[in-house]
Amino acid sequence: QVQLVESGGGLVQAGGSLRLSCAASGRTFSSYAMGWFRQALGKEREIVASISRNGGSTYYADSVKGRFTISRDNAKNTVYLQMNSLQPQDTAVYYCAAGGTVWPRPLTRRYEYEYWGQGTQVTVSS
Repeated sequence: QVQLVESGGGLVQAGGSLRLSCAASGRTFSSYAMGWFRQALGKEREIVASISRNGGSTYYADSVKGRFTISRDNAKNTVYLQMNSLQPQDTAVYYCAAGGTVWPRPLTRRYEYEYWGQGTQVTVSS
């Protein structure tokens, strides 16, 4: 069982930056690939970025490439999402997720993730 708690969301002006954090419980954090998803009002939940168990491989949605950076610190059981050059279309609830896997690669599909955080709101004003 893994419990995930996100933090770092808030209100920011367009062009600004935020850093989301997701703290995980348990002693097997390094066994899980981690991902960040977001869900805007009235839209489907979509993947934003994901990272492999050891942090060696990452995946980004096209919409955030070059602006967002995912990273993890396995010693601290924490995954981060650095978000730069934020735009109003980035407004959404952001969710952290964990997926158990034996493969050393990021997981990119929602169904591959077993555990989810409660979400943190990110609002970007124009």
